[in-house]
Amino acid sequence: MAHSRYSFVSESIHLVQLEKQQISIGLSNPKNPVNVASILRAAGCYGVASVFYTGQRYRFAKDFNADTKAFHKTIPTIGVENLKEVVPRGAKVVAVELVEGATPLPSFTHPDNAFYILGPEDGSLDSRVLSWCDHVVYIPTFSCMNLAATANVLLYDRLAKSNYEHGDGLIRKSRDNNNQTKI
Repeated sequence: MAHSRYSFVSESIHLVQLEKQQISIGLSNPKNPVNVASILRAAGCYGVASVFYTGQRYRFAKDFNADTKAFHKTIPTIGVENLKEVVPRGAKVVAVELVEGATPLPSFTHPDNAFYILGPEDGSLDSRVLSWCDHVVYIPTFSCMNLAATANVLLYDRLAKSNYEHGDGLIRKSRDNNNQTKI
């Protein structure tokens, strides 16, 4: 789990967390509350321990909530001045940005303990931020994706490359209550 000065992780997140893997996300000045809510839903689905964000834009708009699974109630979502100050203990910092020299995500090996940094919807991560990251990766697409889509692809890639839980038991735990379909 995230071990910084914010050493709290709800029990439900611990149960979802992949064995021996610790994941946190840092958002640099996000502006769209719908994107952040979608990231929180992805965070809940993929076992993210905490989400940190900088800037004022999301703080002003965060009451608008599209997180239909209410993961914002179980995943600490904390506004901070500087993401570098909240890197979880032992985490490798992985920036996700379309910059020359970055590693394509399909060939990237995710660290067990990762702090993923994503830039704003209407800009890029500053070169000063990139300078203290351990890795910089990009998702090879023909155009830039939005913030929530980027987080979902990143977290899915991590899961797909891991030793993950699978089978009917997981399906029963994960699916919507209205879905009782079997094949």
